[in-house]
Amino acid sequence: MSEHNAGWATPGPAGLVALAVACFTFYAILSGTVESTGAPILGIWLLGGFVVQIAVALIELKNGHLTGGNVFLFFSAFFMLVGGLGFIFKYFAALNGWPVDTTMDGWAWLPLWITLILWTPAYLKESPAVMSIVVLLLDVAVFFVTFMDMGILAHSYAHTAAYFCFAAGVGTLWVSSAGILNAAYKKTVLPMPGPILK
Repeated sequence: MSEHNAGWATPGPAGLVALAVACFTFYAILSGTVESTGAPILGIWLLGGFVVQIAVALIELKNGHLTGGNVFLFFSAFFMLVGGLGFIFKYFAALNGWPVDTTMDGWAWLPLWITLILWTPAYLKESPAVMSIVVLLLDVAVFFVTFMDMGILAHSYAHTAAYFCFAAGVGTLWVSSAGILNAAYKKTVLPMPGPILK
């Protein structure tokens, strides 16, 4: 996330809360804690996350934060907007018996997962350790979601993906809260160790 300057402050903490909402709701769907009939509600929450994350992306890019700005940009578009609309559409398609080949989702997730993997070293170098751990957890979660959606992995791996999503969500709340509290108190309230890679 960008540092506070004379211009706009970073909305990164809000973007991380939106990511936590996505992670927790993905956990709920993937783990079976919430039935598939909750998919339209999940879709609506993801659309709300899109609004937050597109704003974060644009402001982070304006503030010169290449990695975070671009990640929030593609998260806002594909994980939030497309994901939200997709959950709503697939629910109504199933309800009405519309034939839809949902393995297309896996093929769309594949370049997102590859991008996330290839961009992870930038996070390991530029971001606090907790944020880097969040990205590593998402690398694993997105792997399972991608290959389950493609039909390559059995749906029995959904619980594994769910736990990685939940852990990533907890981590994003830590990073978000540290950003707000440490700035407000002008001291370390929640520790944020430096980057994993030097």
